[in-house]
Amino acid sequence: MQTDGEELSPKAKARRAGHTPGVYLMKDAAGLVVYVGKAKDLKKRLASYFVPRPRLTPKVAAMMDIVADLEWHEVRSETEALLLEGKLIKRWRPKWNILFRDDKQFPQVRVDLNDPIPKFRIVRLRNTDAARYFGPFPHQQAVRRTLQEMRKKFGILLNETTPQLLPDGRWRLYNDLRAQIQKHPNEVTVDEYATRVQAACEFLEGKAAAWVEQLAADMQAAAATRDYEKAAELRDLLEALRQTTEKSRRFLRENPLPRRDESSALQTLAETLNLPSPPTTIECFDISHISGTLAVASMVRFVDGQADKAGYRRFKIKSFTGNDDFRAMQEVVGRRYRRLHQENRAFPQLIIIDGGHGQVGAALEAFQQEALTPPPLIGLAKREETIVCPDQREIKLPRHDVGLALLMRVRDEAHRFANDFNAELRSKKLRESILDELAGLGPKRKAVLLETFGSIQNLRKASLEELAAVPGIGDKFAVEVKAFLETHG
Repeated sequence: MQTDGEELSPKAKARRAGHTPGVYLMKDAAGLVVYVGKAKDLKKRLASYFVPRPRLTPKVAAMMDIVADLEWHEVRSETEALLLEGKLIKRWRPKWNILFRDDKQFPQVRVDLNDPIPKFRIVRLRNTDAARYFGPFPHQQAVRRTLQEMRKKFGILLNETTPQLLPDGRWRLYNDLRAQIQKHPNEVTVDEYATRVQAACEFLEGKAAAWVEQLAADMQAAAATRDYEKAAELRDLLEALRQTTEKSRRFLRENPLPRRDESSALQTLAETLNLPSPPTTIECFDISHISGTLAVASMVRFVDGQADKAGYRRFKIKSFTGNDDFRAMQEVVGRRYRRLHQENRAFPQLIIIDGGHGQVGAALEAFQQEALTPPPLIGLAKREETIVCPDQREIKLPRHDVGLALLMRVRDEAHRFANDFNAELRSKKLRESILDELAGLGPKRKAVLLETFGSIQNLRKASLEELAAVPGIGDKFAVEVKAFLETHG
């Protein structure tokens, strides 16, 4: 694996690549990623960039004019390369990439096990709900074909019908001709259907060996009897199953690339901001809300220029409701550093505030109220990416400055973290709002239910006895609540 620390030209580095699948990153002189690509053979693909200029397309030639460095990461298969390429393009937004710029995600399979009769759906986005997700899968058609076969084999539902609750407590899956042609019983109990779902989930987890072996044997048998049409159909199905269940490392949650060396960026920041030493610990704050509602804040922590996710913190705004970014910033900064002071823990060597003079002033006010001496503190205003200083000075660095690039990465991560928290709360509020449709359940009893069980998911799992024990619910209304939740997804 090649790293940034080697003092070699891009062409010389390219010669060190192996004949393996992988993903490569082209960088400019400031270390910013300008292009991400994948390759079946890294050595051959990288060598194709370092040829006489007339052999390059105009686009590639223009890009290579600014490429000053490159790195790559080897993977085990073309599938992994495709997944990693998509993840890194979304992360870096390289100037020269034109694919994946619409935030299109690889398909995943979602199944909400809290539903009495869960359905298997193909989705693009992984929400913060309690559903179970499988994937991502780079081969969309293979996933669709696989789910169709799973419906036949396991008797599960896709998103093609609305099951009906029968008076005896069982569920009718289909109410049309499909009820007659399915090889699985059409009327099932919740437990009977759960067994089907469990088998389907195990298959998607990769436990598909027995089925694949049987299909392979059937294909060989069809070929032996010269039933080539059936053999071809089974061959295509086998390929779809293998593509879907291929074990690939999960690039959704990890970044397997080498750590960047940010020492020069930290040194540049020290010189720009007149700091006594490079800021090896940085904390950054951002506020997120929607028209003043669901106001939250994030704090991300970077150590040696790298994200220290164990040090990330999320805050709900407690002191007021409404739309006041300055007051919100003052609250969370005060809470953060009051606690560090009480616990006798060190402050960061640099604090970044997402915003301009108003937000910086609010952060400084928080230190004054707590009678604490603030460490070096700046704002980063999105207007032309201007550095805002406590003494009202503004610093505008060239966009290729490595110090500014690091500040922007930290700020963007705080923004992402705050928005994710806000989205999570919105999703929770939407799930809780389903109780508003239950006749006879007023705000007080709704609040008691949610306080008792903590979430809609836990409420769905509660037994009749547990529901009836909640103050103000009782046996009769507990039955109504249980029935309502079972019929409302």
